[in-house]
This record gives sequence, structure tokens and C-alpha cells, in this order.
Amino acid sequence: MSPAPTVAIAGAGLAGLAAGCALSDAGYQVTIFEKRPYLGGRASSYEHPGTGEVVDNCQHVLLGCCTNLINLYRRIGVEGKIRWYDRLTFLEPGGRRSDMEPSLLPAPFHASFSFLGAHSLDRADKLAIGRALTSIMRRLPEESDQSFLDWLKAKRQTQRAIDRFWKVVLVSALNEDLDRMSVHYATQVFRESFLKSSEGGRMGVPNVPLSELYGAAGEYIRARGGEVRLRAAVEAVRPQADGVRLCVNGEQFRGAHFISAVPFQVLEKILPEEASAEGLRQKLRQFETSPITGIHFWFDRQVTELDHAVLLDRTIQWMFHKSRLHAQGSDDPRGGSYVELVVSSSKALVDKPRNEILDLALRELQEFFPAVRDAKVLKSTVIKEIHATYSALPRSDDYRPATATAWPRVFLAGDWTASGWPATMEGAVRSGYLAAEALTKSAGEERKFLVPDLPAAGLMRLF
Repeated sequence: MSPAPTVAIAGAGLAGLAAGCALSDAGYQVTIFEKRPYLGGRASSYEHPGTGEVVDNCQHVLLGCCTNLINLYRRIGVEGKIRWYDRLTFLEPGGRRSDMEPSLLPAPFHASFSFLGAHSLDRADKLAIGRALTSIMRRLPEESDQSFLDWLKAKRQTQRAIDRFWKVVLVSALNEDLDRMSVHYATQVFRESFLKSSEGGRMGVPNVPLSELYGAAGEYIRARGGEVRLRAAVEAVRPQADGVRLCVNGEQFRGAHFISAVPFQVLEKILPEEASAEGLRQKLRQFETSPITGIHFWFDRQVTELDHAVLLDRTIQWMFHKSRLHAQGSDDPRGGSYVELVVSSSKALVDKPRNEILDLALRELQEFFPAVRDAKVLKSTVIKEIHATYSALPRSDDYRPATATAWPRVFLAGDWTASGWPATMEGAVRSGYLAAEALTKSAGEERKFLVPDLPAAGLMRLF
């Protein structure tokens, strides 16, 4: 029996892990190199030195429409570590809440009752939103130079509809401001998650730290004869006719195939210095990034019974009650609350000092949850992910590279590649599966790893 073909993968984020798990199942001998001491990439957790607590680098959630991400969780056996919610709670300053949840009506009208009853929007807002959603039902707009904010204004959206509906969903989903956002991907998010089916809009939240979740992928690869090397940075890539040579921590490694699943900024530095790399380099230099900020508070008492909430009209955008999420919905046995606040596209916070951000977030949190005023802050920290995602700018698909490259044995993966999805965990997993498919095809076999989108349900099947 001939030895299994070898595959080297740089990067143990979701894209690299997805490719590695798929190829391990297909009989390849996989070696993953990750420069950090843990798996998960930007979806990871670690013991924070200032607090001594295990924290996620940023809260990550998924939706029911994330079919490939769910497939990966099922593959590695962690699907049961995701808690699913059908209800989203929107809070206004002062504490008034509006709950959005599906009913028995068929898609796309399954959330109509709760939408029409939402206190955060008035009649004019809801009529404007309905007009825009109706146009998305029929077809997605083609990509153009127009920003999504311009598209909303052309659809005669009210300012409150923009601020309290479109903005709160899409800035969190795409991590970019509406005036810098692709129309195609913005409308795709709404169509896939809120219109096609009630299942597509369900929100899943991990009930364990992220590195525990994705550590299972490393065990999955090892159990199939592969290897995961941590603190191992790929410093150079040298394609050859019969394989690929890598420089890893100053040492040489050779594999039959190579998948780069590192961020585009890192890839540019390790590409070979040859003319065939120039086209890819030019594409990589066109990307821009957008930051996410996570703000963590540990209180001496319970401050809310909610597991999570969308926060309107303030800097802080989401509240995740981590002590409840990680304790399976019960109170923290220590009697307190651990809360993470998330600010997506947090450009205004990047240069602000830690204490200023904490003071701002605490003041705003008190507006939504009065119990915070009487609670004592035991610990707190701010985690800024400066280059959290690529910016899904209008026409960004013009420079998102495909998985195949100028070198037959080298492939690309990452949420910034041409996966058909924006910068999400689903997009990352899709890219990993696409890279694995392209690699097996180049080796003379056609393996399929990508799973289909959720089918349309109810009346959406007519569209």
C-alpha cells in the first residue's frame, strides 16, 4: 500500500481546521502549523493575564443558516456544545424590550407578529422595512459601487429603521459600517437568515470557551494520523514541481500539497519572491480590515436574567451573559455575573485607553440594566481585535482570490477568499472545504465536502 499523500496547512483557525478535518477523512496525512499556542485563530480563548479568567478573544455566534459550520461541529462531535435560541431581545435605553421570534406563519412571514409588535419601531419604520425586505425576497441586488447605506436611502428607509433594525443586525454580522458595506452581502445575510426559513434565523452560542470547542478539531485530526504543531510559524513557502517546501520556525518541512489558511496580511509575507506571485500580491494589498472590541465585566451579583440582548442607540451593541451561557442557563454558582459586551466595527474605540472604554461601557450598561448600578465590579478588561475581519466593501469580490493559485499544489483558504460568503465563521469553514475539494481534484479525485445551503421554506419556495 502506498503511503497517504501529505498535506501541510498553515493556520489553525476555522478555515485551516475545516480543511484539515475534511482531508483527514479523505485519507490524507495532514500536518497543521499554528504560530499561537492554541487552536481557533480569531475564534479562540485563553487565560487573560490581567484577570486570571479564561476569556474568548471575542464573542462568536452562528445562525441556523450556517450549514457548513454546523457540519464541522457535527463532524468533530461538538454540536451539543452550542445553545440555540429562537428569540432575540432588543433593549432600548431605559430597559424597554422588544422580542423578535418566529410564529407558526410560513416563511417569509414567520416573524411578522413579533416584528409588528416591536416597541422599538413605529408604523412608518415598519412599513419602510417591509418595502425593502419585499425587494430582497424577489432577488438579491447585483454587486455595484453603491454602499448598503445608499441602497437603504434609495429604498426610502427611515432613520430609525436604519439605526434600530438594519444597523444592529448588519454591523454585527459583517463587522463594517453601513456606508462601507457591500449591498450584495448585506442583503444576502437578511435573505439567508431572516427570510428563507425560521430555522435559518436561529442563533447559536457556544456554552464552552472557544478553544475548548475547536480543540476537538485538533484531536479529530490527530486521531486520523495527522499532526497539529502549535507555536509553529510558517515563514516561507517554496512551491516545487513535485511538492511544496516550507520554512517553519527556521526549519525545513516538505509536503505533497499546501493550504494557506493564514490571514491575507501574513500570506503576503510568506509568498515566494517570483513573478508568478505578483498577481496574488496585488489582490492581497487591496484588502482593508475592521476591528471588534470585547468589553468584559465580572460583577458581585446577578445583573440580569437574560442570556443575551441587542442594545440599541448606544456604543455597546450586544450583551452576552457568559456566566449563564457557560452554566447552562443557571445562575453563576459564585453568585455573580460575568458579562461580555461587544462593539463591532469599533473604529472609534481603537485609540481610546482601556479605562475610558470601561467607564463608557459601564455607564451605558446601567441604562439597560438598572441592577448594574448597585453591583460591584470585581474584574474588568478590554480586548481589541484590531484586524478582526476583512471589510466587505462594495466590489470587494473583485479582489477576493479563488482557492486555486498559480502553483498546482498550493491552495488558499480563509474567510477573505472567494467563498461566496462574507467574513463569518461560515465563510471560513466554506473556504476550508472548498480548498480541500480543489486539492483532491488536483490529485485526480473529486471529493465533495461543501454542504448545501438551507432550502427555502414556506412561501419563500415560490421565489
